[in-house]
Amino acid sequence: MTYAVIDVGGNQIIIEPGKFYDVNYIDANPGDLINLTRVLFFSKLNVYHIGTPCLTQVLVKATILKHVKGKKIKIFKVKPKKNNRQTKGHRQKLTRIFVEDIIS
Repeated sequence: MTYAVIDVGGNQIIIEPGKFYDVNYIDANPGDLINLTRVLFFSKLNVYHIGTPCLTQVLVKATILKHVKGKKIKIFKVKPKKNNRQTKGHRQKLTRIFVEDIIS
């Protein structure tokens, strides 16, 4: 089983080839091929490689499938005794990527 831990958009994600993941927004068009170089950990056939902090010889090839919005988050603030209530909402912009291959 081949998998890797990558750092993309400030988040660390465990990825496997042939699966898709939602990551923070990447400024590219759907269908573009991107290379993710910040690989922190790599495992292939129970042989482990740990980066300090990154592995330079490992590359992740991924395709951008589409841009989506995340789940809506509601923020509700109340200031007691002031009759002040405030509601806000937020939807994070995400990019869905398909991991094609992990090249070592």
